[in-house]
Amino acid sequence: MRLLKRVHYFYFIFWILLFFVLFSPLYFIFTKNPRYYTVLNKLRAVNAFLCTAISGVFFKFEFEKELDSNRTYIYCANHSSNLDIVLFCLLAKGRFHFMGKEELMKNPVLGMFFRTIDIAVSRESKISAFRAFKKAGGNLEKGMSLIIFPEGRIDEQYPPILHEFKNGPFRLAIEKNIPIVPVSSINVWKIMWDDGFRYGTRPGIGNIYIHEPISTRILGVESAEELREEVFNKINSKLQK
Repeated sequence: MRLLKRVHYFYFIFWILLFFVLFSPLYFIFTKNPRYYTVLNKLRAVNAFLCTAISGVFFKFEFEKELDSNRTYIYCANHSSNLDIVLFCLLAKGRFHFMGKEELMKNPVLGMFFRTIDIAVSRESKISAFRAFKKAGGNLEKGMSLIIFPEGRIDEQYPPILHEFKNGPFRLAIEKNIPIVPVSSINVWKIMWDDGFRYGTRPGIGNIYIHEPISTRILGVESAEELREEVFNKINSKLQK
């Protein structure tokens, strides 16, 4: 079994790299101007579907309440796999961007996006975090939804558990009056944990539960910690079943 998962890992990586190379000329064009970011995200969705489907990986999205495709959201999800980025390329609609760790700027596939449409942040620098959330706030005001993993990283613990959330996205949601969408990535780690290198990967269906959006309209910034706990509990409620 472990050998098969190792073989599948290299098979999966082959298709990820191949499709990225094929899409690269279009990515190069559409990362040049924010006016093209909607088209860019559609390309990312097509790319995500092709490389996962051909590898036998699919996602089942269950919505507590249908999302408004014209609404700007902050998506908050648990983070245990690089596939979390892929699934959000399929889940999110319209203009959206990610916030992730600074190291992704050097990633051969994701680096192009984290130097343009997406936002990189250093976990060690408060100044970097301030600048990142300021930029994210400006993008939200322009109608770009934000996808963020409030744990801040994929932890070394295996099997993964949900770790404490950072406060940043919840303060931002309140300050910009943007609803938060908690998302529970239930079993994606069983298909690929972290980057897949250590334990390999396998075909399968990732179950994703999208909770009802939480309005921040009447909240003040002093409620950020309560909002953080509410989102944490909602996400964790599906992970514990």
